[in-house]
Amino acid sequence: MSPATSPDLPAVADPARTRAAAALAAAVTVGAGLGLRAVAGGDVAKYGGDALYTVLLLTLVVLIAPRVTPLRAAAVALAASWTVEFLQLGPVPAELSRRSVIARLVLGSTFNAPDLFWYVVGAAAGCLAHTTLRRRRPRG
Repeated sequence: MSPATSPDLPAVADPARTRAAAALAAAVTVGAGLGLRAVAGGDVAKYGGDALYTVLLLTLVVLIAPRVTPLRAAAVALAASWTVEFLQLGPVPAELSRRSVIARLVLGSTFNAPDLFWYVVGAAAGCLAHTTLRRRRPRG
């Protein structure tokens, strides 16, 4: 039995519908990140933003591969987040961040070990949300 037909999870919805939901979730996640930065500062904004970064990556994984399982989407998003963080041990992200606001938002600039934990929090939250939404969909 494949994960898509497992008794624990209903059949995966239409890929186009899943992609639309993922695109909406990505937009909501970006809005949440910008809103968090607008109303909070310090560690709340930083580490909340880290968790939301991984949630955003998870939504993009689902957008690209709508039949992906929640656990696999979370694992890919977490691996990508950790890869970006570990790349910050070298000089390239810092240099790109100095040249571009977009690079700074996507790549960051400085390695920070606590970020690794908050990426796990984001992956877990995203996995839980994806699982919950997937179970709510009608079979079919």
